[in-house]
Amino acid sequence: MTSLTSRNAHDIEDQERPNLGRVFDVQNLSFGYDGRQVLSGFDFSASAGEFVGLVGPNGTGKTTLIRLMSGVLKQEGGVVEILGSRLDRMRATERARLVSVVPQNPRTPSGLTAWDLVLLGRNPHLGMLQWEGKNDAEIAHEAMVATSTDELANRDLDSLSGGERQRVLIAMALAQQCPVMLLDEPTSNLDIAHQPAIMELLTNLKSREDSVVVVAMHDLTLAAQYCNRIVVIREGRNFADGRPQDVLTEEIIQNVYGVKVRILTHPDTGMPVIVGANNAGQSRRNED
Repeated sequence: MTSLTSRNAHDIEDQERPNLGRVFDVQNLSFGYDGRQVLSGFDFSASAGEFVGLVGPNGTGKTTLIRLMSGVLKQEGGVVEILGSRLDRMRATERARLVSVVPQNPRTPSGLTAWDLVLLGRNPHLGMLQWEGKNDAEIAHEAMVATSTDELANRDLDSLSGGERQRVLIAMALAQQCPVMLLDEPTSNLDIAHQPAIMELLTNLKSREDSVVVVAMHDLTLAAQYCNRIVVIREGRNFADGRPQDVLTEEIIQNVYGVKVRILTHPDTGMPVIVGANNAGQSRRNED
């Protein structure tokens, strides 16, 4: 798979954006479903150039946070700001120019090809009754090349595998050309070959001075290898926040997940590799 280089990342932009500094600012956020509080007093901020991984047990609020940060859900309390403006006071088209989202298992329109879907990423930049032009087509094509989906352009969405569809959705978000990209489990449907390739692509995106990438992930080791910052969520709150090697410790993981693990060091990256603590082998040795 061809990674999106820094040059290509800038090539798909019409123009340079200024340094944005702090992009997201979430203050005292709260939200619940059916009387059950999911997020409570959650604080989070992200600055341009960051690649942030959101991790935590199932049901801890990762997906809910992504939806709140994109404006799909409206918070019950607290404030979500993007570039200094409140998200809940923006029009949908304004939000769509600022934030692109790759949700988990989204519903996609029937009867579309992969190319049609990626080109939809240009809609927020079009005026009323305006059709996509040559520049929009070029941007969509670059996004598909970057995600190795250009060979799928003429395929019906219904004929794609889960992994292929996931890469097409990331291409659509890339074509949207937003300063912020939010992804919920972007590697969940990908095989072992495409998982690191997609994470490398997202790493190159965050390397642009004007971009923020936030991913919700289950795979702690994969998040540690690529994200330059990890936010550990526990019971709807920001439990730990910092560099992977500082927050993905045996003690924190046991406190949050309730399981014992061992932390190894990746031989190439030096980042944490999380493995389960297995006492069974020692027991068998003792029996021998």
